[in-house]
Amino acid sequence: MKLMFISDIHGSAHWLEQALEKVKQEAPDQIVMLGDFMYHGPRNPLPEGYNPALVAEMLNQHKQHIVAVRGNCDAEVDQMLLEFPMMADYTLILNEGRRIYVTHGHGFNMEQLPPLLENDIFIQGHTHVPVAEIREGIYVLNPGSISLPKENYPNSYGILDSEGFVVKDFEGGIVKSVSFA
Repeated sequence: MKLMFISDIHGSAHWLEQALEKVKQEAPDQIVMLGDFMYHGPRNPLPEGYNPALVAEMLNQHKQHIVAVRGNCDAEVDQMLLEFPMMADYTLILNEGRRIYVTHGHGFNMEQLPPLLENDIFIQGHTHVPVAEIREGIYVLNPGSISLPKENYPNSYGILDSEGFVVKDFEGGIVKSVSFA
C-alpha cells in the first residue's frame, strides 16, 4: 500500500492545491493528514494563500481517501467544517506487517515514543522539519510542512511504500529518505 503524508497545512489553500496536484501524480492508496489543518497558530506567520474555509472545502473533496489526526492548532470548530474525522490524537495503520503509529507530535513524539516494536514506524508532523531515520530499530519519520517549513527546508510531503519512506519537495527532489529492511 502506498501512503502519502501531508502535515501542517496551517490554512494555506495555495500549498494544499500544490499537494493535491502531487496526490494526482503520486496516486497513493490513502492520504494521511498529520494535523494543523486550518489555523496558522500564534507563533507562525500567515502562510501564502491563507484561506481556512477553502482548505476545508478542498479536503472534503478527498474525504474518502483521508486518514487524519488532530494537531495542536486544530479545534472542534475545525471538525465542524471537515467531513472526515480528525480529532483523534493518534491512529494506528497496519501496512505490510508493520504498525504505523500516526500522530501530530505534540504529545508522543520522536523524543518520547509510545511503546513500539522493532521495525514499527512512528510518524509525526508538528516540527515542520523533515526526518527519515531509524532509532533503536524503529523508523521515525516526519514529512515536514507543506506550507511553513522550518530550518531552511523546502515545502515538502512524504511517501511511504513497500520500499521505504521518502520526503519530497514540490519540484520532485528528494529531501530525506530511509529504506525498509
